[in-house]
Amino acid sequence: MSATAMSKNPIKRSDRLLQAISDYSQILVVTHDNPDPDAIATGWAVRWLIRKKLAKPVRLIAGGEIVRAENRYMIKRLEPPLELVQGLEPSDDDAVILVDCGYGTSNHILSERTARPIAVIDHHLSTGRRAKLPFQDLRPRAAASASIATSYLKEQDLAPPGKLATALLYAIRTETKAYETHHSRLDHSAIQWLTPSADPAVIAEIENAPLSRAYFADLVLALERTFIYQDTVVCLLPRAEGPELVGEVADLLIRCESVKRVLCGAVVGQDLLVSVRAQWASENAAELVRSALAGIGHGGGHGHRAGGKIAGVAREGRVPEQIQDRLRTQWLDACHVDRQRGVRLIAKREIIDHL
Repeated sequence: MSATAMSKNPIKRSDRLLQAISDYSQILVVTHDNPDPDAIATGWAVRWLIRKKLAKPVRLIAGGEIVRAENRYMIKRLEPPLELVQGLEPSDDDAVILVDCGYGTSNHILSERTARPIAVIDHHLSTGRRAKLPFQDLRPRAAASASIATSYLKEQDLAPPGKLATALLYAIRTETKAYETHHSRLDHSAIQWLTPSADPAVIAEIENAPLSRAYFADLVLALERTFIYQDTVVCLLPRAEGPELVGEVADLLIRCESVKRVLCGAVVGQDLLVSVRAQWASENAAELVRSALAGIGHGGGHGHRAGGKIAGVAREGRVPEQIQDRLRTQWLDACHVDRQRGVRLIAKREIIDHL
């Protein structure tokens, strides 16, 4: 075939993925720890694609747990074939595919010591070195990894079953809900293609999942501990029911009038987990979180959403004051904000006046 003919008929990305794993006995699709809807749906779609096209055994695996109420209800209602495990030791006959997370990051159970992935499928901004892997599909302009996985199904002309289509559509909605004007062309195409097969009633049920009383207790504590420095927010919690709450609080606080940047942190286990949000026209959230965690932790993400972790820093549920102070200082320095001008989001007097 001539070079001209090949350029007119480029090899599909999904075909390249399938070719990269075709010689392995088993495929392990691995998401980031404490998987969110985007990770779950993306991994599920990749698993389904491989089973349909290669008829090989495939496992969908993640570390951690499912904490957020909506995510637990999604698992209950849609029943994705997800396995939560404590560790992973792939054999030489296993092909590992990382989805919704990158090689060289620390937010998944696959370490560089245990195995090298065959493929990476992700929409996050790269925070580490780019490894030479048999297959990489990194699209930071996409709002959701689920949109990338959906494009593979479209390329292979594989209409997903109803529950998988619903999971994919819900995943894209969760990634774009607060930033609806910033879908990429890929996200728009995926939404249009999935909508006829998805169940909007089930999505509505998931979005309105029941919340525990502990959730509201954590939320009240977060609001009481939120400080505003000009147009920048800092919220540091001594605890959280689970890692998802940190992102939820950040999502809520970025909606506050005149706020352009938010950092929310909370102790979960022995780690201090951090979520950062930035208005679209403001600074890059991934760059901000890396600056805030410089020398004390690691993080990354998107232009408007990012996260990170200071590992093993909590003792008896508390983070040393010097670590908290350094995080706050580095965050405000990254945002070019004077830390002397902080005020409470909600003063105690305001709470009393509204009772």
